[in-house]
Amino acid sequence: MRVHNFTGGPAALPEAVLQRAASELLDFRGIGASVMEISHRSAEFSRIVEESEATLRRLMRIPDDYAVLFPQGGATGQFAAIVLNLVKSEAGEVPCYVDTGYWASRAVKEAKRYGDAVIVASSKAQNYRQIPDPSTWHVPDNAAFLHVTLNETIGGVEYQSDPPTDVTLVADASSNILSRPIDVSRYGVIYAGAQKNLGPSGIAITIVRKSLLGRGDRPIPTILDYTTLEQGRSMANTPPVFAWYIAGLVFDWVESEGGVEVMAKRNDRKAQRLYAFLDQSGFYQNKVANAFRSRMNVPFILQDESRTQAFLAAARDAGFIGLEGHRSVGGVRASLYNAIREASVEALVNFLDEFASSAP
Repeated sequence: MRVHNFTGGPAALPEAVLQRAASELLDFRGIGASVMEISHRSAEFSRIVEESEATLRRLMRIPDDYAVLFPQGGATGQFAAIVLNLVKSEAGEVPCYVDTGYWASRAVKEAKRYGDAVIVASSKAQNYRQIPDPSTWHVPDNAAFLHVTLNETIGGVEYQSDPPTDVTLVADASSNILSRPIDVSRYGVIYAGAQKNLGPSGIAITIVRKSLLGRGDRPIPTILDYTTLEQGRSMANTPPVFAWYIAGLVFDWVESEGGVEVMAKRNDRKAQRLYAFLDQSGFYQNKVANAFRSRMNVPFILQDESRTQAFLAAARDAGFIGLEGHRSVGGVRASLYNAIREASVEALVNFLDEFASSAP
């Protein structure tokens, strides 16, 4: 029996994807071998490469003047890649960041390994419970790009629309890619680790405007070089073939379900159902400012925090996993990625209500 999986990442995959992968595991498309056992240069894997990119382009309406890359190293690898590929250091350019939480801060920390990095706005003083007002962002004239983290998985804050800026915009979309429409043309680069909404860990998606290729002026490790990856179909070395294959199946699933627009409506319903219950319960509390609440990650606490471990144990016994808050903050967190069914959210709400009602 499968559990209700609210893990933050690696996260739940659609059951239809898992079933298809299981049916093809020993014999991929009639070739008599697994997809993990064939050459990444083979005709069979080339079809996966072509089909997955084509489907992602349709889903996100990616313009022709953008390259779609499938690099290794997850989003953390892209923290360095964006700096090395986009910053003209000899011209005095600097990468700029809006600091909205744990992952934005990690991106800044990585950028500082290569020189200066400017934080143009931060919500740290508000305990990362909101997104700074764009009117307060102070972007310097020598900005190479402005980086935003579209959804913070730990703090549970999310941009509700594409951020406004005249500077080249770079977005970490790891935890909300394909969960709502994104106007790709507004961005220079969009990147995402796969292990939340796209597939297994180990691979990432990077969508980059082709005019930005080759812009950086420092040596770049081959596996992080956007130009090399674009020219070599993201295969500067052997790629994580199984992760790529599963990501392609997830793209197919999203399309078969009606696309990103359908995902957005479902995700809105799931999040609204859970937040509405938490707000009226009196037993649980979400502290994120309402206007910035994430649809993907809902962190909350019990008003009596001494009961948290008992709550988590009871949840596991009742068939709910992954509700532990991130180790850096504790508490509870429910991640509502695309693969989470509305029925699972309803079951969670019922469990939350029952646990609160049984409390002494």
